[in-house]
Amino acid sequence: MNSFVATAAPAVSALPIDGTLENDGFFPDIELAALRDAMRLDGTVTRERLMHAARAAMLSVNAELAAWRAQQRANGCAALADVSPAHVAHYRRAVYCLTHADVTEQYRGFDVTQRGEAAEHLADTIDTSRRNARWAISDLLGIGRSTVALI
Repeated sequence: MNSFVATAAPAVSALPIDGTLENDGFFPDIELAALRDAMRLDGTVTRERLMHAARAAMLSVNAELAAWRAQQRANGCAALADVSPAHVAHYRRAVYCLTHADVTEQYRGFDVTQRGEAAEHLADTIDTSRRNARWAISDLLGIGRSTVALI
């Protein structure tokens, strides 16, 4: 009797990454190493690409939360951490998930099999990351996660 064990190709190990994206003073800075670890990004994502995607995600989330941030500042909160630690976690999750979606979109052309099966899987991953970012923003704002409309 023979046995066969299939193993996945080893992931490209990530080189240590350093760097912090400084935010606007209200929202927390983004540590690139923490982002890479949280989203399980391997070494195929370069530091420069990660920094670019994270900055775009950070600016997008900041713009979406601008009115909310102004309201919190008017209430005497100098930083998001003054509101609550949960809000900081939701903010980071939104930025991390948008970054993950962006990076996955950019690299999906390199990870596709001949039959395109991986493309479908990566499209699901991108959609899930964007959904998780939306949910994190909704949770931060204290609004429901679903929008229901009659057609």
